[in-house]
Amino acid sequence: MRNGLFITLEGPDGSGKTTVSQYLMKALVQRGFDVVVTREPGGIDIAEQIRHVILDPKNTAMDVKTEALLYAASRRQHLIEKVLPALSEGKLVLCDRFVDSSLAYQGVGRGIGFDEVLSINAFAIEGHFPDITLYFDLPAEVGLQRISGRRFLDRLDQEEVGFHLRVVEGYKEVLKRFADRITVIDANQKVDQVCVEALDALLKRIEEHGEK
Repeated sequence: MRNGLFITLEGPDGSGKTTVSQYLMKALVQRGFDVVVTREPGGIDIAEQIRHVILDPKNTAMDVKTEALLYAASRRQHLIEKVLPALSEGKLVLCDRFVDSSLAYQGVGRGIGFDEVLSINAFAIEGHFPDITLYFDLPAEVGLQRISGRRFLDRLDQEEVGFHLRVVEGYKEVLKRFADRITVIDANQKVDQVCVEALDALLKRIEEHGEK
């Protein structure tokens, strides 16, 4: 593989992306792929520092546009420092969240506007959208029930139910706008089944890219 593939995992809180990403990494490595697993916000030192500022529950005074800009700044550094170098080496980059999250969470969830947040991120990523996206579809209420048992809930986890409902609506707009790169996975089932379906879908997508 001369050029790598940028693969992102998206979905509302509690959809199981993090668990599935570890399963996918192991399965892909077993099949001979060179895989880099990362996350947003974070993945590298500067971005992890920004992540702490964004998600710290104490930062209740944060303006919604400040939040969106911090995500974009974190994304830019992560892309330049980690994602693009790995892709240039022919690796598969498996990233837990990317620009679609900002469109859903800040664009629609926060009410800033889908196109406004897309514009901010277009500046940050300079056309480097994912090649493949797996979207883990789950009702907001189910996701919130799943995360309720976590020891630590970050600033976004603690938002009211209406915010999380708007996020899911935001993802519906993402699915419409970027349908060509997105495969929907039913996350409202046992995690083992979600993992198997995600791997099957991803391998099919990878094969399709190899044929282009």
